[in-house]
Amino acid sequence: MAEQTHVLFVEDDDVIREATQLALERDGFVVTAAPDGLAGLEAFRADQPDIALLDVMVPGLDGVSLCRRIRDESTVPVIMLSARADSIDVVLGLEAGADDYVTKPFDGAVLVARIRAVLRRFGHASGQRAAAEAERSSSVDGGVLSFGDGDLEIDTEGMEVRRGGTPVALTPTEMRLLLEFSSAPGTVLSRDKLLERVWDYGWGGDTRVVDVHVQRLRTKIGQDRIETVRGFGYKLKA
Repeated sequence: MAEQTHVLFVEDDDVIREATQLALERDGFVVTAAPDGLAGLEAFRADQPDIALLDVMVPGLDGVSLCRRIRDESTVPVIMLSARADSIDVVLGLEAGADDYVTKPFDGAVLVARIRAVLRRFGHASGQRAAAEAERSSSVDGGVLSFGDGDLEIDTEGMEVRRGGTPVALTPTEMRLLLEFSSAPGTVLSRDKLLERVWDYGWGGDTRVVDVHVQRLRTKIGQDRIETVRGFGYKLKA
């Protein structure tokens, strides 16, 4: 039997927490539910879940702070849940290291679809890790790519990045984003195209997710390495 995907769900509203847990369990997920951020952090460390769903406004340790704590320890995928589509909530969550966000109230089927899309990006298949997923899904050929006179090196087989010879720690989403840019250096990639290729949003999505991840990537590989082309998107400097 395939290993089930383990979800950590942090939500302080009892009704939402219990209803969502039941819905996820019906879809085959194993769920650990926590009513506040401190309990969520303890559960994360104890259970090592495959993905974390964090409500922004939870007591004890808010969802954004919890996301930062998780990101300090792990690259496990994180989806933020917010009762508002407020730009501040969205950006703070993404800047803290979240990979995606869902606005409440949400449809259970939509939440499940977003969870599965994130897990596919992270190399999960029916709850099992598939380490080669990022490489298979990218159009980059195997080998080491160099940019900026060798200052930036991308090992597309080992899934490693070095800047000035020093390893750079990227989350799987950041790596997927960089692989898309490096597959066509100098070519402008629109936000919609990046949402489709990296976030698996064939139907479209919030382009702020792309913008914040590009900015996070820039801080790691160099602010001038990815150029903004106003009105069109982004490109990696060849």
